Amino acid sequence: MTTFASGTDTLTRDALTVLQPGFPGTTAPDWLLRRLGEGLASVGLFGRNIASPEQLSSLTAQLRAERDDVLVAIDEEGGDVTRLEVRTGSSFPGNHALGAVDDVDLTREVAHELGRRLAACGVNLNWAPSADVNSNPSNPVIGVRSFGADPELVARHTAAYVTGLQAAGVAACTKHFPGHGDTAVDSHHALPRIDAESTVLERRELLPFRAAITAGTRAVMSAHILVPTLDPDHPATLSPHILTDLLRGRLGYDGLIVTDAIEMQAIAATYGIERGSVIAIAAGADALCVGGGLADDETVRRLRDALVSAVRAGELPEERLAEAAERVRGLAQWAASASASASASASDEGAVPAADVTRVDIGLVAARRALTVTGAEGFTPLTEPPYVALLTPVANIAVGDETPWGVGVELTRTLPGTETGSFAGEAAGDAVLEAAGTRRVVVVVRDEHRHPWMASALDTVLAARPDTVVVEMGIPQAAPRGALHIATHGAARVCGQAAAEVIAGK
Repeated sequence: MTTFASGTDTLTRDALTVLQPGFPGTTAPDWLLRRLGEGLASVGLFGRNIASPEQLSSLTAQLRAERDDVLVAIDEEGGDVTRLEVRTGSSFPGNHALGAVDDVDLTREVAHELGRRLAACGVNLNWAPSADVNSNPSNPVIGVRSFGADPELVARHTAAYVTGLQAAGVAACTKHFPGHGDTAVDSHHALPRIDAESTVLERRELLPFRAAITAGTRAVMSAHILVPTLDPDHPATLSPHILTDLLRGRLGYDGLIVTDAIEMQAIAATYGIERGSVIAIAAGADALCVGGGLADDETVRRLRDALVSAVRAGELPEERLAEAAERVRGLAQWAASASASASASASDEGAVPAADVTRVDIGLVAARRALTVTGAEGFTPLTEPPYVALLTPVANIAVGDETPWGVGVELTRTLPGTETGSFAGEAAGDAVLEAAGTRRVVVVVRDEHRHPWMASALDTVLAARPDTVVVEMGIPQAAPRGALHIATHGAARVCGQAAAEVIAGK
């Protein structure tokens, strides 16, 4: 039973309860432990907080020693967006690869295994899956994080993912409501706008969220996007029309509503984080994600005080804040019960047999099945170490630039001596040819269709070296080309491994 620090009144506790802050380092700082004792109920983890599964388990145990029912949240989508394996790349392909296979049982198994690993480390809330329909191929922030461009496909895989993850005792947080797929702006930097009619939104954006709600998703994350058809004045995170009237009312959702990171520029640059937080809770949000860029006690204090002041000034009904805090505590109770049930179920099943690679390596199994290979009939696998050229775009903030990608590391294991270089810009093609010399070239791209310089560089390389192997690790929108073309549908480590197996004939 959690005991709160004396002197913390109910209003202040509720204001702390609705915050989901991050923090620096691989151990909990003193200020965070103190806030847990005062009423903070959730903590958000990012790549900076994780060094190994053992360290993560120690960290979550440290948090629970202060508050036994704390919600420990993480942004672990698998695929390109990984926090558990931020330094090596994920053992699980992302949504787009799973959508390319289109086997809902496989998606459920992958989500369950990912959830099992999270639960084993003490994590009980995952800010995933993305239920966005990637209807705009130029989308700079969703892309392979989406199951695809077909709403019905996205809906069935979203439901399967939610079911698999929660069966492992980890609450799913389906995002980004009401749908971030038809945008050409990254909400980390500015406020995107979706000008779609209500009939289009109904059959496209909302369909996967209806499926997630039917599947029992315990949380939904709001998007910092403006949808004038639904609310011409406020982004979804700050809109009572979208959060209360639509999500709660018309869709019948009664679980936790979490905002996307409140310090993202779509909110911070237009409203400020304090004002934005107050408006979000008043609009119907129950929890405020904060800490991707802001991760200190001062931020927690500022947001707590902003909420308390808004209640005292009559700008935020006290019962609305209390209701939000109660939903957070309710999810914490569910998570504790679900974790115990999942642990008991795992104990009944016993240890995974060493020969049962289907469960242990389900991510690699899925990545292999997701490959789309063009030109395999006339291709002779490489036997000599090639030169791997990464045509590297600027990574979006959700993915980050610290996670390695490509096929070089995996090819090196089979073909020792393989070298890898990273290239960008208008002169990239000539630079690749100079660096490769006489070696066979493998060019790895990521969303070639979104980057004219990348397509131009590939033109240059293929004109001089038509035997070049091309690996597309983003959305395979451009026509396949090269002596062998492999579309992996994502840049997870296992996607690179699956592609390397084809290139080296292993």
